[in-house]
Order: sequence, then C-alpha cells, then structure tokens
Amino acid sequence: MATRHRGRPRSFDRDTALEKALRAFWEHGYEATSIADLTRAMGIAAPSLYAAFGDKRTLFEEVVEAYVNRYGGFIGRALAEEPTARRAVERVLREAAAEYTEPGRPPGCLVINAAVNAGPASAAVVEELRAMREANTRAFASRIRAAVADGELPGGTDAAALARFVASVLQGMSQQARDGVGREELEAVAATAMRAWPAGPQEARRGGEAADR
Repeated sequence: MATRHRGRPRSFDRDTALEKALRAFWEHGYEATSIADLTRAMGIAAPSLYAAFGDKRTLFEEVVEAYVNRYGGFIGRALAEEPTARRAVERVLREAAAEYTEPGRPPGCLVINAAVNAGPASAAVVEELRAMREANTRAFASRIRAAVADGELPGGTDAAALARFVASVLQGMSQQARDGVGREELEAVAATAMRAWPAGPQEARRGGEAADR
C-alpha cells in the first residue's frame, strides 16, 4: 500500500519566525504592520504564514502570548515574589526601566504600544490590549488592598487610585523609551514615582517622632 504524504514539511523554524513577527509588531504596532511586512521580517512566503499561523489577527494573538511569556512576565513575578506591596511596585518600575530599554529589542512595551494609532478596523485588537493593561491595574490594586488589610499601608489608602497611578507611570515610561529616553533616566522616574508612595503606619509614626524632637 502506498504511503500517503500530508504535504511538504515546513522549511523554516516556527519559533524563530514567531519571534521575528513579534519584533515587527512590537516595533510598528498592529495596524501598521502588513502581511507583506510580516513575510519580509519572518523570511517566509504568505502561504506559509497562513498555513503555520493563520491570518494576521490570529498571528498577533500568538505574538502577544509569546511576548507576555518571554518579556512581560516581570510584573506578575514581582507582585508574587516580593514581601510588601511597596517592594513589589518598586521592583516592577525598576525592571520596566531595564526591559523597556534593553539593547537589541524594540523600545517600550508591546502591549502598550501595539494599538497606538489603530483605527476602527482594529477595534477588537485595541480592546484586547486594553483589557490586558486593565488586568495589570487590577493586579496592582489587589496587592495594594492586601497591603492595607495587613497594616502595611494606611487604612485610608485609595487602592484603585494608587494602582492607576502605577499603571500610568508604567505607560509613560514605555512611551518615554519609545522617544529614546535611556534606562538611567527611566530609573530616576521610577525612584521619583516611589517617593509618592504612601508611608505605612510605622513609617508615619517614626516621622512624627522625628518631628517632635
């Protein structure tokens, strides 16, 4: 009985091609990156792209997942590993300064940058990226609320507002990196942002005792 072939094997490495697509979307954004741009960056023909990854939208969804796993996981790790909310947020901002300016990569954050200047045709993609950013903001808020409950932060701390502040600093750092601002300058931004972090009850008491002397 004759062997039945299931088409020609791929002549390219799928993971390498995916990384090249990731870099293209990261650099230029979702809408501005065409199929022609992708095939040129990935070094494959359009039929191979469609066969391996589906259409542009499906490819982008896989790119975003790969980005989070390879480059964007520092936020979740900091929130999970640091013993206090302050240290977690400080680590997030400090690592963002490094990640957003890492040599050899497009600057900034793909999840923040990819939807810039996107039109109505890309509304679904814009919404998905917005939802991802909002998920990070909710994660900050959750950690901050836990810090309030544990007595690390004052009882009157507005967790939602403080989380939004952190998210806004992150997004601003991403854009600053896109504008060519370097790591050292972004680390200074992170340090400045942390000076706005509320003093915990113990820190407030020490400050009051120092003022009474």
